[in-house]
Amino acid sequence: EDVKVSMDGKGRATDNSRTERYFRSLKYECIYLNEYEDPRALRKGIARYVQFYNQERPHQSLKDARPDQFYAHCIEEIAS
Repeated sequence: EDVKVSMDGKGRATDNSRTERYFRSLKYECIYLNEYEDPRALRKGIARYVQFYNQERPHQSLKDARPDQFYAHCIEEIAS
């Protein structure tokens, strides 16, 4: 009952930029490049892409680190 609706305000287009960029990558690097036979194949393809995106693909915004490397390093720094 204490839930509030969250909406982007006028001029706040960058609030969701990371999520938008991720879904753009998912569509252009995975979904649009493959023909999936059925929803199950699509889900498996997306699961493979998510693993690739987080564990294998270097990210320019992270100085060419992979997200799993980058965030593991951040957690180690916080725990120290």
